[in-house]
Amino acid sequence: MNKTVGTIREINRYPVKSMSGEALETCTIETYGMRGDRVCSFRDESKQDWWKYVTARNTPAMLTYQARYHDEERLVQVTASDGRVMGWDEELLQEIQGLVKKPISMSRMMEPHPEAQHSQLLSVDGASLLLVTDASLRKLEALWGKPVDQRRFRGNFVIALNDDSIFEGDWIGRELEIGEVRLKVDSFCERCVFITIDPGSQQKDPSLLRRLNEDFGLHFGVYASVIRTGEIRRGDAVVLADGQSS
Repeated sequence: MNKTVGTIREINRYPVKSMSGEALETCTIETYGMRGDRVCSFRDESKQDWWKYVTARNTPAMLTYQARYHDEERLVQVTASDGRVMGWDEELLQEIQGLVKKPISMSRMMEPHPEAQHSQLLSVDGASLLLVTDASLRKLEALWGKPVDQRRFRGNFVIALNDDSIFEGDWIGRELEIGEVRLKVDSFCERCVFITIDPGSQQKDPSLLRRLNEDFGLHFGVYASVIRTGEIRRGDAVVLADGQSS
């Protein structure tokens, strides 16, 4: 029997890898993931595979730029902290090059992932979608003793659970129905130093990663792949399908 486990509290989209993103009321899920999510990235061509990505792990100032994706035009717009607006173009490349010592390049819009086994994922790390729950956020806050901004974890969806005893790790290997969409939960998301960066101030606090390692084994949130495409809206029920995935 299917079971409703919660609702979609927040929808987040990050059109440019490692820049700040946008909060949405509704989104379209394609076979590769959320439309407009991480469709662009900056790359260091001297490196290989995933390591090509230029990210806020080493360049926290990237988080001071907010990226938006315009669905109808299928264009990316980036706003700097001083209000300047740029497209996915040479002006923006020169702007970000000023933050990075090594020469960098821009991906094409919707360019495949540099790792062949993940080519369909564009510039997403290793899975189509990332789900985080409010219960896990509260648990981490209590253990860390400080407020936890969900943006640190860059989840596409924050799920408000019906019961704090529900654990998203138990969904691995199962399927979820959300709005018109059906997902398969594939694995945990193993965290790195990125979460130590405050998305507002860009200050680093390594104690968060240590706490996550001690109490969560570095696992926070779950990755999911797309079985059926469609629309998801904020407030949609999250339904755990009966039995194992098909």
